[in-house]
Amino acid sequence: MTHFKQIDRRIFLKGLSAGTATLGYSVYVRAGDLPASEGNPPSVEEIRRSLDSLSPEPDPSRRFEGEPNMTLVDLETDFFIAGGGMAGVCAALAAARNGIKVVLAQDRSRLGGNASSEVRMHIVGSDHSGARKGWREAGILEELRLENAAWNPHSAWELWDLLLYDKLISEPNVTLLLDSVLYAAEVEEGVIERVMVRCDKTENLYRIKAKQYADCTGDCRLAIETGAEFRWGHEARSEFNEPLAPEDPGPETLGSSILFTARDYGKPIPYKPPHWARKVTKDDLRFRSVKNWEYGYWWIEWGGEHDTIRDNERIRFELLSIVMGVWDYIKNSGDHPDSANWGMDWVGMIPGKRESRRVIGDHILTQSDLMGLNGDFEDAVAIGGWPFDNHPPSGFDNPEIPPYVSVKIAEVYNIPLRSLYSKDLKNLFIAGRNISTSHVAFTSTRVMGTCSVEGQAIGTAAAFCVKKDYNPRDLYEDKPCLKDYQQRLLRDDQTIKNLRNEDPDDLARKATVTASSEIEGSKAVSIIDGFVRDMPGEWNHRWGGSLESGEAWVDLSWEEPQEIGSIQITFDSGFSRPLTLTEQAGFRSKMVTDRQPETVKSYEILYRPKGSKNYSSMVKVEDNWQRLCRHRFDRVEAEAIRIRVTATNGNPEARIYEVRCYGA
Repeated sequence: MTHFKQIDRRIFLKGLSAGTATLGYSVYVRAGDLPASEGNPPSVEEIRRSLDSLSPEPDPSRRFEGEPNMTLVDLETDFFIAGGGMAGVCAALAAARNGIKVVLAQDRSRLGGNASSEVRMHIVGSDHSGARKGWREAGILEELRLENAAWNPHSAWELWDLLLYDKLISEPNVTLLLDSVLYAAEVEEGVIERVMVRCDKTENLYRIKAKQYADCTGDCRLAIETGAEFRWGHEARSEFNEPLAPEDPGPETLGSSILFTARDYGKPIPYKPPHWARKVTKDDLRFRSVKNWEYGYWWIEWGGEHDTIRDNERIRFELLSIVMGVWDYIKNSGDHPDSANWGMDWVGMIPGKRESRRVIGDHILTQSDLMGLNGDFEDAVAIGGWPFDNHPPSGFDNPEIPPYVSVKIAEVYNIPLRSLYSKDLKNLFIAGRNISTSHVAFTSTRVMGTCSVEGQAIGTAAAFCVKKDYNPRDLYEDKPCLKDYQQRLLRDDQTIKNLRNEDPDDLARKATVTASSEIEGSKAVSIIDGFVRDMPGEWNHRWGGSLESGEAWVDLSWEEPQEIGSIQITFDSGFSRPLTLTEQAGFRSKMVTDRQPETVKSYEILYRPKGSKNYSSMVKVEDNWQRLCRHRFDRVEAEAIRIRVTATNGNPEARIYEVRCYGA
């Protein structure tokens, strides 16, 4: 285990201090300054104007010291995020939707990180790819998965990339900087003041000032520039009393992988490997299955005994040489004659990295925490549940040992806010595989489903901090505010184990609930019990109503009329199955890669005024596929609200987990 403490960077790149004569052309823009409209995306012209403002015309009379052809652009925002993988995407959307301005810088042209078309690793998480049924992540990640299933049923990776781009570019509070690399930061007395981001494609240098910052890069790129303390490698067993840790500490990590895809072309496809391909034999694959080759293989792993950051080019070469060698074995060894008509149609060029640095927060998650041996966290904000999944650093180089050791975790676990910010930097959040964990705990928290919900947690936390002029630790220490923050996460469909809706503003909680019918085992009143998840076969926290008559309804009524201006409904979206984007045919067979049949498709929201027996329609939806649906309307004085369901996307009954009602 290598333990690092960086020196604070108090001199912010000579020639970049405000007011110096060496500055190049500088323009001031408040990031995300677009009119926010009640959930409506900006117009095309508004998007164009916002993007144009990020690349002003350079002033040839002024040059930037050492960079005579780069234009300096000043941005000011509420929340800056480095890294556009799943953690960064979810953090940006959560923060923006909670009302603050966001700048997200991604060093590549595509969002999603290891889940993008550049790497093509499918997102896994708490449900352990369906092995722990009922625990698929909710919140923003579920929204993205459901949208992808509905509009990308043929599972094109590039359309998944486009979905992520669309979500961010259509969010008025987000300014997206693609192909833009963070490379410097200014820190004063433990507070990040500004960061520098470079985009060579536009020849811009962005100098960005924010109130809160987040490192979602995976490699702690922002953290190391700010002087945050971090760890690399694995701890000794004795440090945290972790039985799964090795006896001695060391710098070794999990390696990286390069994936490939192949398809049947219906005719023989020859293959000749490059001269630098490894010669792979059957003995090399004794613990590595090659029964299917449409999508391979996570176990082509290498680099854990090297520096997974600085040795990236060597790691890329070795991984490509193994990929070419494995495909040569499949095609030309004679052991797999069924591969004759198969040909590679894509090979990754970016190593899918598993591990590098981890920032140290106010709490370091350990094996005991994930196993529930230390009790629950008062600052729980997200869930995890992937097994302890350790891989030998030697990777493919050692065919004598299995490529992984997986130890199941009995229950999903909560992740605390204190593991999602730096202990050193007062305004630095972290989310993704670089959060504050031991190496053993990291082997579970590193997967992208868990990274996504961490992102939603810090995005929402950043919004609270900006609005209250807090830093992350302040949010933890203000216990009433911490509870409000957790309740906001629940309202946004983030799952926190053992926490229920106690939102004092939710008028539905004091309503009387009745329904047209209740299928066996379900109760209408369950929609206000505060929980929005059932395990397979259970009807503890949702209502099911028969659609045999063509409709099913559930009513919420009050003794005194309530002024209601918004309603949100949480539908069933089939948490008993996995849902992700993958090329692996066996895994795809477990999923519904379309609109989920349990989800309500057509419904109407009606209200009944005081003293009336008649209901009036307020909202009508004909083609829904989402789990969480929110509706805002002119405030009404209602004695009762009715949710009337007329169709689902396949199932014979209407299913609703929760209805919330608010005055605004």
